[in-house]
Amino acid sequence: MRLGVVDVGSNTVHLLVVDAHHGAQPLPATSHKIELRLSEHVTDDGHIDEQGADDLVRFIRECLDVAEDQGVEELVAFATSAIREAPNGEEVLARVREETGTELRVLSGPDEARLTFLAARRWFGWSSGTLLVVDIGGGSLELAAGMDEEPDAALSLPLGAGRLTRDLLPGDPPDADTVRAARKSIRARIASDLRPLTKVGAVDRAVGTSKTMRSLARIAGAAPSSEGPYAARSLARSDLADVVELLGRTTAARRAELPGVSASRARQLLAGGLVAEAAMDLLQVERLDICPWALREGIILGRLDQMG
Repeated sequence: MRLGVVDVGSNTVHLLVVDAHHGAQPLPATSHKIELRLSEHVTDDGHIDEQGADDLVRFIRECLDVAEDQGVEELVAFATSAIREAPNGEEVLARVREETGTELRVLSGPDEARLTFLAARRWFGWSSGTLLVVDIGGGSLELAAGMDEEPDAALSLPLGAGRLTRDLLPGDPPDADTVRAARKSIRARIASDLRPLTKVGAVDRAVGTSKTMRSLARIAGAAPSSEGPYAARSLARSDLADVVELLGRTTAARRAELPGVSASRARQLLAGGLVAEAAMDLLQVERLDICPWALREGIILGRLDQMG
């Protein structure tokens, strides 16, 4: 069957269409992405503003048109932290439902972590043993670990790259004291919540997912996207330290000139680097293998399992 997944994230609305069958690898048919930046349409009291809601409704309609054109038989739509945390999130969801007929499922943070873990497990397989997955989104950081398809520990922390850039890293680039203060805050928050992960025990393979992680790895020398999803890519902790240092002293415009960095995400990449480095340091991970599958694929795999 042809299955479509609409992902309403903090940065983008992304439609992924796949040819999917139970027991087979989902094969991408088309992808349609719109830069929404919902996290930038949040008022001081956390509400999604009217412009953000207007744009979301319009972009959902656009995704529905593309899905129809592509012959999608079933469409699954979900939203993450930007709507989950907004005091008026239910009102925005109701408006999307009334004006587009689309029911947006709001995932909890731990559900995001679990589904991303499932995608990484299926990609790397059972031979990877106990798996640790680090996923950096626009609004939150997800961490999960375990030896099965269901992780033994799944955490979600409010440490997304977009959120931290907005809240902790003003300036272009931010000054050294600001970066140092943000680094301290990020590490304190991760360290205070690590116990469930450390109880899982030794990790055989550590994995990084998300556009932020792929960009950091590309700057550090990983294969470009033109080499396809099966090219082995990784990010070493020693290389990441150099990347973070570089990002900390360059403007967003200069970052956008680096390999694998889009202009739309350049400003928040420093925050993503600080989070990735903190997670690797505190979890004592020397290398993250980059997984091309993440939350969207986890949603698809979960749906296929239900069909089976």
